[in-house]
Amino acid sequence: MHSELELDEQLDALDPLRHLRNDDELDLVPAQPPSIRNQTLQLSFPSAHVPDPVQISLLVDASPGCGGIAWPAGEVLSTYICRRGSLKGKNVLELGSGTGLVGLAAGTLGANVWITDQAPLLAIMARNVEMNNLSHRVSVMELNWGEPLASDLPRFDVILAADCVYFEPAFPLLVQTLDELAARGDPEILFCYKKRRKADKRFFNMLRKKFIWTEAGSG
Repeated sequence: MHSELELDEQLDALDPLRHLRNDDELDLVPAQPPSIRNQTLQLSFPSAHVPDPVQISLLVDASPGCGGIAWPAGEVLSTYICRRGSLKGKNVLELGSGTGLVGLAAGTLGANVWITDQAPLLAIMARNVEMNNLSHRVSVMELNWGEPLASDLPRFDVILAADCVYFEPAFPLLVQTLDELAARGDPEILFCYKKRRKADKRFFNMLRKKFIWTEAGSG
């Protein structure tokens, strides 16, 4: 007897776009508040290792798409890494960076950071890097999940991903990219998401074929 996941994978192979049609859960994909245009947020993340909190200025703009604003998992993951403390000397890659929030927090903690996303979001990420005076530590790069990784990328100590689970057709592409990054070294992968759809289970079933994981504490 085939499992539900195996049947889903067979149907995906026959019709890769089937999740874009007749899906009564698509309204749960993050929507863009139309009023958010070129606003700047001041975010503060406490750290147990330094007296002053980590301060991030963040430009948000819904016009490039759902990545252009700050989502809850990004703030949660930023809080987590700030509570863990210094990342000095670490190479860090953030997937699906959107505004670049989590990568900016990592850069403020001393890491060498690559924040990545699709082309429409590169401009807002670059502006946020400049606004936070992190050009010496944080690089902006286009990275489309499922595509080959650039050969000149270094090995990464930490991979960050926040709020990357919401668009079902991208699930296998994200798993592929995570797998390729893991094969380049032995990075710690910190993955934070907000459960929105029953289909999220499919992503973690795919991920389980490549990874094992534990739930992190509060930092």
